Amino acid sequence: LNSDKPLNARTTSQFLKEFDVDIAINGDGFSPWWSRGLADYYPHAGDPVAPRGESASRGTVYGRETEEPFPTLYISSRNGLSFDAPNKTYDAISGETRLLMGGSPVDGLTNPELHPRTAIGYSKSGKFLFIVVVDGRQPFYSQGITLAELANLMIDLGAHDAMNLDGGGSSTLVVRGADGKPRVLNSPIDQDIPGRERPVANHLGIYFKK
Repeated sequence: LNSDKPLNARTTSQFLKEFDVDIAINGDGFSPWWSRGLADYYPHAGDPVAPRGESASRGTVYGRETEEPFPTLYISSRNGLSFDAPNKTYDAISGETRLLMGGSPVDGLTNPELHPRTAIGYSKSGKFLFIVVVDGRQPFYSQGITLAELANLMIDLGAHDAMNLDGGGSSTLVVRGADGKPRVLNSPIDQDIPGRERPVANHLGIYFKK
């Protein structure tokens, strides 16, 4: 893999299966990306891409902090959760917008647009992790959610600090089914096709304690 595009795009189901995790959601925004139709889009599964924000897995860094600041959730080797940069990065995933700081919505969440969204946050104690995927762009099923509504939803669930990850057609939540195969729990909307998963740069994967 080259340094400019260090990751190969995968759907969330492909990620869950390849890395044998129990839960997976889409992660960071990424580049390059375009969608001009079913015959002209990027990336396909396997195409090289780069996360837009800071990204790391088990001490290996795949994305660095950029001039445009993106919120980053850091996860320690002991599963400690923080938005404050550690001395040494273990796991890290970045998002688009910080939603909550210290139990309150951040200022500036005024965009009224409804979109599919993916969000992650943690409780004040750091003991609980909250993962939310909201579907959208599907009339008569779900139009989506605003950032302010998403922040309030995270508060209702018990989150103290939170951010939203890449949304839109990227928003996907997958779990390992009873048969061991990936099971998509939401209705992704890549290329305006309900149920179609988008290949994305990175993901957050969770292992259950056996």
